[in-house]
Amino acid sequence: MASIAEQPDKGEIRENKQKNMGGEGRNRRVLQDIGNLVAKQGHVGINVSKPVARNFRAQLLANAQDKNKKSSTEVENAAVVAKVKAAQKPKEEPEVIVISSDDETEEKEKQYVPKTNKARDKNAKAFSSVLSARSKAACGLPREPVLNIDATDTDNELAAAEYIDDIYEFYKNTEKDGCVHDYMGSQPDINAKMRSILVDWLIEVHRKFELMPETLYLTLNIVDRFLSMKAVPRRELQLVGISSMLLASKYEEIWAPEVNDFVCISDNAYVSEQVLLMEKTILRKLEWYLTVPTPYVFLVRYIKASTPSDKETEYMVFFLAELAMMHYPTVVLHCPSLIAASAVLVARSTLQKTPFWTSTLKHYTGYSEEQLRDCAKILVNLHATAPESKLRAVYKKYSSSDCSSVALRPPAKNLTELS
Repeated sequence: MASIAEQPDKGEIRENKQKNMGGEGRNRRVLQDIGNLVAKQGHVGINVSKPVARNFRAQLLANAQDKNKKSSTEVENAAVVAKVKAAQKPKEEPEVIVISSDDETEEKEKQYVPKTNKARDKNAKAFSSVLSARSKAACGLPREPVLNIDATDTDNELAAAEYIDDIYEFYKNTEKDGCVHDYMGSQPDINAKMRSILVDWLIEVHRKFELMPETLYLTLNIVDRFLSMKAVPRRELQLVGISSMLLASKYEEIWAPEVNDFVCISDNAYVSEQVLLMEKTILRKLEWYLTVPTPYVFLVRYIKASTPSDKETEYMVFFLAELAMMHYPTVVLHCPSLIAASAVLVARSTLQKTPFWTSTLKHYTGYSEEQLRDCAKILVNLHATAPESKLRAVYKKYSSSDCSSVALRPPAKNLTELS
């Protein structure tokens, strides 16, 4: 099957990766058999059949039977609120409060206020409250400034700093097109546990092939969207996974694995013709719609807004995000941008980076801390239970020193720390 058109630029990370792959120094020779990873000092080549393919089927069979079970008063109040907000804005000159004339006051009282002494007393209290609020605003501390995270990229053409805000506004407006809702009710032969086993295995395969992170998130998006459209027998679930990763690799990678690579890494459970047929089936069902905003596009933006940022924070965010992608309820209940923002919030809390949620993050993500609380609770719980989980691909990956061993950090003790 013809390859999907490759993207011309993938950024500095991708360029560095491809340079490292050039000539004889590549870790993986150009698309030959699955043994195309040459062992180098300090690096172990791929051992395909036993730890990847057979473990997947053993876990899947072990879990095969597991089924988841407004009025005038409102106008007046709005005017008062508007005055309070106006008073909160910093001004260069002292504020002058202009008191309206008696005629204007009487005219307003005739229009809005019942002619009773009790009502006038209430108005007097309300006016007093306005003055008190203005006094507090004048004496209060200035608000936390919003940093321009793109200021250093004005000379970088690849960063597209003049368009980046519009790009992410478009992502936020279209992300629902790539979301899925609960589809397990339409799958008679598989359940959420089986999906988690598949995702755990795909994360391990993705790591062994040394693919780009974009490829992993697109793979999982393709899998979920396809399963939401077509019932799949349990014996073909792994086939859906490798075919989805093949598609995502063609879309995102410059050096994509061959079909035979995926056949070998699945312990020859399928033949090449089956993989190509499933690839065509997936593309028809998705109507070739592969350009979707996955959590990854939001993660890189929100990590940049999490200032100051470092490698440990970055790895912690990706660790939490991958745990979320394995958790079926999180994927179907929350949109990609919210999952990404929640991962940043919990990562900052776990690493004790205060404040946990800043004005800059709120500005660039569009979410308040309160909006993220439910999803953040889930991520904290997933981190806490990861060491005892039978599905350990993510935990093992981020326990290594290459990822700053962030998985070994104790999780946020409780969500009161997020306030």
